[in-house]
Amino acid sequence: GLNPNTAGTVIRVPVPPLTEERRQALVKILKNEAEQAKVAVRNIRRDNLSKLKDLKKNKEISEDDERSGDVETQKITDEHVKLIDGIVVQKEKEIVEI
Repeated sequence: GLNPNTAGTVIRVPVPPLTEERRQALVKILKNEAEQAKVAVRNIRRDNLSKLKDLKKNKEISEDDERSGDVETQKITDEHVKLIDGIVVQKEKEIVEI
């Protein structure tokens, strides 16, 4: 529904107001992107835990260091997932608001 207008060297694209249907579609896209971000965070956590296990296996770190690394990794993961959830709630309110 975008119709560009040219005025000399300027191109203007008037954006019509969002309909309720389009708002719901944007919320759905937002939630999908948020889930992809959470998956990326979890993949990073998995990679980090794997590296910690390899270091312990090669006797480069102790078992206690591995456990503390596991706990710290999980803590950071939880913080980022919570941050993503907070952003989603905020953006969903902005999108749905008329």
